[in-house]
Amino acid sequence: MNDLPVATLFMLTSADGKISTGSTDERDFDKDLPNIRGVSEGLQQYYDLEKQTDHYSFNTGRVMAKVGWNNEKENIKKIDVIFVIVDNKPHLTGRGVANLLKFVSKLYIVTTNPDHPANTIKDANLSVISYKDKIDFRDLFVKLKSFGAEKVTIQSGGDMNTELMRLDLINYISLIVAPVMVGGRDTAALLGGASIESDNDLRLLTPLKLVSATTPARDSLLRY
Repeated sequence: MNDLPVATLFMLTSADGKISTGSTDERDFDKDLPNIRGVSEGLQQYYDLEKQTDHYSFNTGRVMAKVGWNNEKENIKKIDVIFVIVDNKPHLTGRGVANLLKFVSKLYIVTTNPDHPANTIKDANLSVISYKDKIDFRDLFVKLKSFGAEKVTIQSGGDMNTELMRLDLINYISLIVAPVMVGGRDTAALLGGASIESDNDLRLLTPLKLVSATTPARDSLLRY
């Protein structure tokens, strides 16, 4: 019996593999793509597919901070989703954790930081999973499966995506490709992290098998 959940990397990416519009945390697809004519018109397809992702959602504190969860928010509508957030620095503040607790049905904070603000918050729907020096992601995924996570959707940043991929913890990749070329050497890509250098490192590359590919109806495609 497999002790790991089935994990799907679900990402919105540009045609050249970027997952952000720029190299700083001020730039973000969710914030910027709605303002780009020729891209904004098709974003609803992505949002509709995102609603169909798994009950467990895996992400990072940096992404949560980047999209604004540390900001003051009112009238947060709760969704029936469980968030698993890896956050060592930490990127999330106490307000950010509190906001997320209002948003999701259950929140797991995974950290090596004993001073993470989540450790000061008492809430029945909050659990902190602590590691001493380095997060053992295989152990973490085993824990998630024991908690009831049969399937997990991953929507984290490029470095985390690469680490999970090279640990063979990702089973499927589901990409929504936006019709835009972003470029930029330092702009985050679907996979980041350390580059392959030695022959021995080639073992870290995982060939993919195409399961399916779909395109929008012809009438909905924009022409330039």
